[in-house]
Amino acid sequence: MPKSKGIKQIAQNRKALHDYFVLDRFEAGIELTGTEVKSIRAGTLNLKDCYARVKDGELWVRGMHISPYKQGSWFNADPDRDRRLLMHKREIVRLGSRVQQEGLALVPLSLYFKDSYVKVELGLCKGKKLYDKRNDAAEKSARREIDRKMKEVNA
Repeated sequence: MPKSKGIKQIAQNRKALHDYFVLDRFEAGIELTGTEVKSIRAGTLNLKDCYARVKDGELWVRGMHISPYKQGSWFNADPDRDRRLLMHKREIVRLGSRVQQEGLALVPLSLYFKDSYVKVELGLCKGKKLYDKRNDAAEKSARREIDRKMKEVNA
């Protein structure tokens, strides 16, 4: 059976884009069990409150909830377990040092299939203050209003 080609979006962490400034983006593989992959294909996962951290030279994601596969039996893994992310060692060291020195956060932004592999898009993020969130909301509503007016003029 040939591998399917392309990228298929599974889940996106919209709350992270609201709460953080994304400074840089990275792609990482993720270590999963077979029933977790089947559950992800069914779309039963939550990225809302998850984050990544470097521990003992390895990159781990915490708080990612993957619901148990319904047809699975005792092979189902714990839905809230920590999962290891797969990146090159030098990238992990570089990310760990930036997180530690600059006070940044590693946040999973999205999960997707790339060919037949599950990949995680990590964001190196800086937290937003309340006034930053207000400014973003004001800019978004202003852009929406400008688009609405342009549509009226062109119609």
